[in-house]
Amino acid sequence: MVNFMLNGELVSAESDTDTPLLWVLREELKLRGTKFGCGIAQCGACTVQIDGNPMRSCVTPVSAVEGRSVTTIEGLATPVGEALKTAWTEAQVPQCGYCQSGQIMQAAGLLERNPSPSDEEIVQAMNGNLCRCMAYPRIKKAIKTAANGGAMS
Repeated sequence: MVNFMLNGELVSAESDTDTPLLWVLREELKLRGTKFGCGIAQCGACTVQIDGNPMRSCVTPVSAVEGRSVTTIEGLATPVGEALKTAWTEAQVPQCGYCQSGQIMQAAGLLERNPSPSDEEIVQAMNGNLCRCMAYPRIKKAIKTAANGGAMS
């Protein structure tokens, strides 16, 4: 059994300790916001925050989060998270929407560390989070909007 904080609540996972965190979240704990993309940590769809740092849950064994804090898109209720969700909607970022939870979790990690990133810093931080719909310009615009505290320009 692996015990960890999930979105602010203590949980126990009964899956084998080498089970990827992604599958524990989706199948055992029934949080379906975190998506399976590639399974090899190359697309970012499965991004969650572990102790505030964006991590790929598809390659993170659940044993690695013992005693740690995991935040999923369902639990991203921080001011940065709320600003990003609002900016995402205003910028009409989602098309198919599949990658969006991973994109937002990665962006939240960026803005928590750097509340005023440059365009280059945004591109670098988001590199590796793939969007099949090619919504990258809107993703960058939403991140800049959230960083600037709101209203679309």
